[in-house]
Amino acid sequence: MVPYGPVTHTPLTTIHVDDRYVRVTLHSAHDGIELVGRLFFAEQGWTNSGIPDRGVLPGRTLHDVELLARDLRPKELAQRYRRANAEKRRFHGLRQLTLELLSKVRYMNQVAVSVRTGLLDGEAAGQGLDLTETQMEELVRQVRHLAGIEG
Repeated sequence: MVPYGPVTHTPLTTIHVDDRYVRVTLHSAHDGIELVGRLFFAEQGWTNSGIPDRGVLPGRTLHDVELLARDLRPKELAQRYRRANAEKRRFHGLRQLTLELLSKVRYMNQVAVSVRTGLLDGEAAGQGLDLTETQMEELVRQVRHLAGIEG
C-alpha cells in the first residue's frame, strides 16, 4: 500500500493464535486510485503497529474497506497472521520508520501540488508543511538507533 493521504488505524479484534494473543488493526489510506486497507498484527506487549499482512483490502470508502476486514473469520485472520509472521522483515522497526517517512513525503508533495493548483491556501498549508517537516526530522534522528536492530 502506498498511501497518498492520511492513514487511518482501526482496531478490529484480538485473536488467539499459537498460544499468543494478537491484536489485529486495519490501516487504510487512499493509494491515488482507491482506498486500500492492510491488516497489521501485533502480539501482546508490542508497542508498535505490528507486522503487516501482504494482502490488501480495497474499497470505495473507508466503510467498504472496514466491512471487508470485519468479514474475515478468526481462522482466516490466524492464517493471515501466520503468513505475515513467516514473511516478516528482520529489521521491522527500521521498515516501519521508513514507511512513515515515505508517507510524510507523499503527504507533503500532495499538499504542495494542491497549493500550486489553487486547491489549498498557501499560508494555511504552510503551517501543516512545517509541522510535517519537523516530524520528518525527528524520524530521521531515529534511524541511527534503529539501524541494524532486528525484531
